[in-house]
Amino acid sequence: MTVLEPGSALEPLTYEITRADLVAYAGASGDHNPIHQDEEIARAVGLPGVIAHGMYTLALVGRAVATWTDEAEVVELGAKFVAPVVVPADGSARITVEGTVGERNADGLVPLSLQITSDGTKVLGAPKVLVRA
Repeated sequence: MTVLEPGSALEPLTYEITRADLVAYAGASGDHNPIHQDEEIARAVGLPGVIAHGMYTLALVGRAVATWTDEAEVVELGAKFVAPVVVPADGSARITVEGTVGERNADGLVPLSLQITSDGTKVLGAPKVLVRA
């Protein structure tokens, strides 16, 4: 478990996403939008290729928070989807989650200030994370 001292850096965590992960997530979530599996359809609607589900990307942020906090209670988790995570057919995309610990508030909640990128590009903006640790 990471010690949640205000101002301390959280160890960056990187997750790989493959097309097989997208198929599995579609089955689990019920989100079978073809932009997450079909290259031709994704390009036809103006995307650079097959993209990861936004909620799957956010779920990886949740996994990072659980890792850093030894699965403390997550009170709030959210973000804006600002750029697609393109997942190549022959390989994987990488999501990196990093950040710092904020000051514990009057309710005993600890905010985490995060940056979520894929190959150096910010993919989630204005992330908000509060944990009870």
